[in-house]
Amino acid sequence: MGWFSRRPRAAQGTPTKLDREGTPEDLAALARFAASRQGVEFYLEPETTATDTTVMAIAHDGEWIRRRTGTPHAAGALARKHAIPLYEAAKVGYPERMRAWNRAHPERRAR
Repeated sequence: MGWFSRRPRAAQGTPTKLDREGTPEDLAALARFAASRQGVEFYLEPETTATDTTVMAIAHDGEWIRRRTGTPHAAGALARKHAIPLYEAAKVGYPERMRAWNRAHPERRAR
């Protein structure tokens, strides 16, 4: 018997998450952002071991928010409900307007 096979069976297939799950409040925050700004697009970010599936909502001027959605399906349903384009960030990247907005608003950068 190897060292790593000593782990209990239930723990072997369960991924560990360091972050909380997406909530209805997260989805509501994305909907409020989209309703209060023009030209909003959603960028889907995949789930990792550290975070749940997230969506970055980016307005026409580059302002953005990121919230957890729980699943890609929930993100797609929200995008369809509000007629917002949804892109996979890993495939298309983020728009330059977001980076320009970040440069103009250094107070929003993570510390």
